[in-house]
Amino acid sequence: MGQSLRGLDTGLLLTPSQLWFLPPGGCVRPSDDGAASEAISSVLSSQERSWGAALPPLRRGLYWRSRLAMRRRLGAVLDLQPQQVPLHSPPGEPPRLASGCGWVSLSHAAEALLIAWSPQPVGVDLEKCDRHVDARALMQRFFPVAEQRQLAALRDEALRRAVLRSWLCKEAAIKWRQRGLAQELSSWCLDHEQGLLSHGVEGIAVHPREGRLEGWCWAAVGPGLEGTGRAPVIWSDSGV
Repeated sequence: MGQSLRGLDTGLLLTPSQLWFLPPGGCVRPSDDGAASEAISSVLSSQERSWGAALPPLRRGLYWRSRLAMRRRLGAVLDLQPQQVPLHSPPGEPPRLASGCGWVSLSHAAEALLIAWSPQPVGVDLEKCDRHVDARALMQRFFPVAEQRQLAALRDEALRRAVLRSWLCKEAAIKWRQRGLAQELSSWCLDHEQGLLSHGVEGIAVHPREGRLEGWCWAAVGPGLEGTGRAPVIWSDSGV
C-alpha cells in the first residue's frame, strides 16, 4: 500500500493534515451492547474482525476501538463510508491506506488514542504526561552526546519531562519514516531550546508539533504538519 504524492487525489493534496485525540472511553466488545456489536460487524472489515478475535480480550477491545475510530474519521476526510475506507491495519503493524488516499498514523497509551491523517507521510506518538521513566538511564543509553550535554544540569522532574518529550518526538519521527525504534532511536537528537529534531546520520531536520491535552502529551512529525496554514486540528471525543 505504498504511495507517492504523484498518485494522491488533487483534492486531498490541498486538505490540511488532521489529528484526532480520543481519551479513554472503554474498549469495544461485542457483548457490551447492541450498538457496539453492530459497529464491529458493519464497519470493520472481515479481516479486522478476524484479527481482533484472535487477540486476548483486553487487546481485542482496544484493537477494535482504534480501528473503528480510524475508519470513522478517515471516512470523513476521504468522503467515504467508514467501511469503504481502504485501510490495512493488522495488529502490531503501522496502519496504511491505499495509494491515493494519503497517510495515517496511530498511537495509543492505555486506552487513549491519537490518530493522524496527512496528504504526506506522518507519524504520531502519545503518552501520559505523568508517565514514570528512568530518565537518566534512558538518556545515557539512547540519547546522542550533544543532547545529553544539553540536559546534564537537569534533575528529577525536570529531567523526566525533558526525556519524555524527546522520546515522544523521536518515536513520532521514526513512525513518520516507517523505521524501527531500535534501528533509529539513537540517531535522532532533539535540540530542547530550538525544538529542532535532527538525524545524525542522514542530516534530516524537522520541527515536531507538540502539545498537551487532558493530561496526555503528544508529538507529531511530517511535512504536512509544518508551516502556517498546516497546523493540525485537534479535538477530544469520548466515543469511537
